Amino acid sequence: MSENERAGRKFAELIRILDDLRGERGCSWDREQDEKTISDYFLEEAYEAVDAVGRGNPTALSEELGDVLMEVVFLARIHKEKGEFSILEVLNGINDKMIRRHPHVFSGKAELNSDQVLEGWTRQKKKEKSRDSVLDGLVKTLPALFMAFQIGNRVSACGFDWTRPEDALQKVREEFAELEKAIRDRKEDDVVLEIGDILFAVANVARHLGVNPEMALRRANEKFIRRFKYIEERLREQGKDIFRAELDEMDSLWEEAKKTDGSD
Repeated sequence: MSENERAGRKFAELIRILDDLRGERGCSWDREQDEKTISDYFLEEAYEAVDAVGRGNPTALSEELGDVLMEVVFLARIHKEKGEFSILEVLNGINDKMIRRHPHVFSGKAELNSDQVLEGWTRQKKKEKSRDSVLDGLVKTLPALFMAFQIGNRVSACGFDWTRPEDALQKVREEFAELEKAIRDRKEDDVVLEIGDILFAVANVARHLGVNPEMALRRANEKFIRRFKYIEERLREQGKDIFRAELDEMDSLWEEAKKTDGSD
């Protein structure tokens, strides 16, 4: 039996487990859940999987992907009970979509480069969804920085993009100059808009460099937390209250933390 066949059996087993848990003689907690509560768990598990990727921890990632997969099956089971769709329809839908959107692979058409594949995918998606704009269908609950990244991806497929990362970086410089002017002019609304423009422009620089800005910011957040906790720990060792520490003292400890951290 091939690995794919074994995986198929294990997937069927997971479906049976969820059927049992939601059945009349199943688990009271699992039976109480609905699509809203499971959506919250689904989002949490997805973030934990992404975190495992960022930490380069394949063991944790394997576990988290299992949790994500379980939530997919759980949601499908809930909607099957409502008579709306089942996991079979979910699988049929994604299989058909992947084949349909890769005609260069499954229909014997000419080999395409990555840019051509993205353009074809965008065109096909726009056609399938009956959308008037390539920007229709963006999920409004996405983190704003990641949405900026996705917007850039979509319009880039239409050729509306900078040619080089350096050109996108120049846009960041222009936005900083506009922010400085808004600060000088004391125009609060303009300050807000210009900060947004800077973040949007940075997201596009990241895209050009093959970097997910959401992941990059997560790493920066984690690095800051790690270094600030170092400051707290060192002050605690000295019997000092961080709320009464001098800025110069904290700056000095921050530089220590950078050397200890081993990263910029």
